[in-house]
Order: sequence, then C-alpha cells, then structure tokens
Amino acid sequence: MDRNVDALDWTLLQSFSAVVEAGSLSGAARKLGQSQPTIGRHVKQLELVLGVDLFTRAPRGLVPTVAGLEIADMTRDMQSAATRLRRIADGKAGDLNGTVRITASVVTSHFILPRIIADMRQVMPEIQIDLVPSDTTENLIFREADIAVRMYRPTQLDVISKHICDQPMAVYAAKSYLDRIGRPETLEDAARLDFVGFDKSDVIIRVLNDFGLTATRDFFAVRCDQQAVHWELIRAGCGLGGAQTIIGDADPTMERILEGQLQLQALPIWLTAPQALRTNPRIRAVWDYLSEALVQQIDA
Repeated sequence: MDRNVDALDWTLLQSFSAVVEAGSLSGAARKLGQSQPTIGRHVKQLELVLGVDLFTRAPRGLVPTVAGLEIADMTRDMQSAATRLRRIADGKAGDLNGTVRITASVVTSHFILPRIIADMRQVMPEIQIDLVPSDTTENLIFREADIAVRMYRPTQLDVISKHICDQPMAVYAAKSYLDRIGRPETLEDAARLDFVGFDKSDVIIRVLNDFGLTATRDFFAVRCDQQAVHWELIRAGCGLGGAQTIIGDADPTMERILEGQLQLQALPIWLTAPQALRTNPRIRAVWDYLSEALVQQIDA
C-alpha cells in the first residue's frame, strides 16, 4: 500500500493524541465522544499511513512506541498551532479579557469546580470567572449565566449543549460510623443502619425501593435537600448515603460500601451555553477548558 502522508486526515491525529493521553482506546473514546471501535480504526489507519507501529500493549493499557512518542510531540505542536490559528480567526487576540459566568449545582461548585477554575486562571489569567452555585435552572438566554454545568440534558431552546461524560456514584459511610456500628455485608444488613435522606425530594426513596428496600420518608434518620450539607451529614456519621465517586473517594474519612449490591446510576454531565458561544471567543475558551478538565477529573 502506498503511504500518502500528504493526505493525512487530522481526525486520525486527534484520535491518536487522545489515546496517548488516556492510555487506552476506551478512555480516548470517552474524551472525544466517539466509540471505541472508531478510535481503534483511526489508530490502525494512521499506522498504515505512516508505516510504523504507534503503540504496544501493556497490562494497564496502550504504551506509545518510540515512534509514537515522537509523533505525539509533533501532534501536540500541531494542536497548539491549530489553537493559535483558531484564536486569530475568531478574533481571540486581545478579546479574552472579561468575565465568564458559570453556574453549576452546589455540590459541583463546592467540590469539583474550584480546582478546575484555579488551573484555568493560570492558563487564561485575562479571563475572570463568576461562579454561581445553584440547584435551580439559571436562564442562559437572559445572561444569568454564560455556561451551565448540568447533571441532566438541557431542554431550553436556543442553547448549545454537549454531553461531557458520566460521573460514577457509590454508597458511602464515615469510617467512624462503620467502626461504631459495623460494616454491612448485605442489603439486609444495610437496611438496619441509618441512612441520610432528602427532606422533600423522593429520589432516594425511589432508588432504595428499586433495590428491594422498603423506604418511606420516616426510613431516614436525618433529612436534608441541600446536597452539599447532605454530604456533610454523611461525613459526620449520621448514616449511609450516595455521592459521586470523585468526591467520596477523595475523602480519607469515608468508605465505599455495598459495592456490587447497591450500584447507583451514574450522573451525566452536560455543558450548556447560549448561541453566543459560536461567536464569543471568551465563552468558547472557557467551554473548551471545562470540557477537557471535567473528563480528566473523572478519569483521574
């Protein structure tokens, strides 16, 4: 087969670069919003075009070959150049100065976004960020927010939405609580322990009922609808409760329980912005940064 490097498809290089960063086809597929077979075909096609092996298989994933590492360096340079060109074309030179207003749930704003925003400010110090923690739907059209981080697919008209990734959930309890009460080995054991529930919402009740645990509002020893406080109640030892693994696993005082028996549904993460995203370089820059940073935190 004749190798035609001049006709190289940029998409193949993007997929290759994502595999290098993620260390696996599945991780690259999540990052790019593609299927794993598609990413695999892109890598194979790139190897055929270039005539070299780009990866070797290892127990923990795919490891770039020497040629793969050299091409990865060149690809990063190309991506940086493409980004600079895009910013010039979009009028980004000198136009990033200003404020972008981000709204997200209280939990996401409290536990996840601060580190991302701190890193973002180092990369784009000319952009100021307003963070609006809110569990209500902010109106993007009337500029109550420029970008919204949602845990559901937005239905508002005249906005742009993108599914970023899915955030795993698990059941946690404070180690101090488990040391005192004992660690449940079955759902029946767990039913005899305290749970932290919601006050007005019936979401947790429905989840427990789906797993065969008969739950009503009175089933919960402590109740609170504000989710950041809800998590603090679990941390304090008031009982068992669910949380995103990115939050629960990062806390050394907490312990996952009932894995494989009480499997909670993952939370989807969506980014939403008004149509101005297409023409406003400042919003576009923050959107792109959030898209990558949120996936990296989930995969870390």
